Amino acid sequence: MPEHAPPAHLPSVSRRGAVAPFQVMSILDTVARMRAAGRDVVNLCVGEPSQGAPAPVRAALARALTEDVPMGYSEAFGLRALRERLAGLYADRYGLDVDPGRIALTTGSSGAFLLTFLAAFDAGDRVALARPGYPAYRTILSSLGCEVVELDCGPEQRFQPTPELLDAAAADGPLKGLVLASPANPTGTMVDADQLAALARWCADHGTRLVSDEIYHGITADGRVGDCARVRDPSAVVISSFSKYWGMTGWRLGWVVLPDDLVASVDALAGNYALCPPVPAMHAALAAFEPGSVAAAEEAVRAHARAREVALAAVPGLGWVDVAPADGAFYLYAGIGPVLGRHGDSRRWCAALLEEQGVALTPGVDFDRVHGHQTVRLSLAAGADPVGRALERVAAFQTAAGPAPARG
Repeated sequence: MPEHAPPAHLPSVSRRGAVAPFQVMSILDTVARMRAAGRDVVNLCVGEPSQGAPAPVRAALARALTEDVPMGYSEAFGLRALRERLAGLYADRYGLDVDPGRIALTTGSSGAFLLTFLAAFDAGDRVALARPGYPAYRTILSSLGCEVVELDCGPEQRFQPTPELLDAAAADGPLKGLVLASPANPTGTMVDADQLAALARWCADHGTRLVSDEIYHGITADGRVGDCARVRDPSAVVISSFSKYWGMTGWRLGWVVLPDDLVASVDALAGNYALCPPVPAMHAALAAFEPGSVAAAEEAVRAHARAREVALAAVPGLGWVDVAPADGAFYLYAGIGPVLGRHGDSRRWCAALLEEQGVALTPGVDFDRVHGHQTVRLSLAAGADPVGRALERVAAFQTAAGPAPARG
């Protein structure tokens, strides 16, 4: 027998990891290879603000590192000073009086979702979310053993949940949670104050935990901030991050505003899962509230709005359908069924577009496992000029592809 023969019986592998990979990550790998080979690629597939962190934030990190600021463990919920700044943000933006003790800083909003879902839901609980929607909601919940209930939110619902959709879903069993995103990824659509109030009432009437993803608050087409769920439902869980509005994606710093009944559980889980959030990022983020940082963030919001205008002006000439109302965030989501041509579905269409024209878009299968084979998402975060160049190439690509084959 060879010295290192494989064991007769291999250990089992957990089913928790049997979740769909995020397609955009493989696209990014292809983009990197193409650029390394000298190809000119316009990358509109990733939801990452192009401006990066504001200068005062970067300067604050440099000072913290050179002035020997302690970088050891913080409290499990993060630096008290930063949580107090966030409490001030909720007071200024929404008129809310939030106790800093109910704000937990986390390793990105992803850490906030993991801790929230662990604290709020048990294996087998049914949790509703919009389809199309951010795929990590589904994958995190599924990996924790929850039953994900996808609400088919199409153009008629402006791609957002409604009480009627919740009624239909609850007919098959109680819903323990609703994950809501406004502005949403991938669609950019928002719920207004009345819609949010109606959803909050439904959740309160049915004992359903409302989890509101507000990571794109402040990035809107008309200058609105967005409605905070806690204004409509004091028991709601609100999740946000420094990643989008402040352009601090790689700093991995998010937060969650917790209702009283989840504070102790999240505190215990946070201390065990991560010990504390990234301490250097927290020291730097104290400068995110300075006037210079806010001015830089607002300029980026205006740049996203210019890119949105360019995209919306170009789309009618492309023959795309069911374009989601681009209320906020920095995305445009649309149906491409009429222009799929010989490619057949969005994954192959996007792959061909990248190879032939050097434009990277995200196929809708990442966000919608039912209808996503006929949709795409554009990230507008690259700016107006790259978006304009990309859509000119898309038009040329579609012209070369020709009409879709006739179906017999």
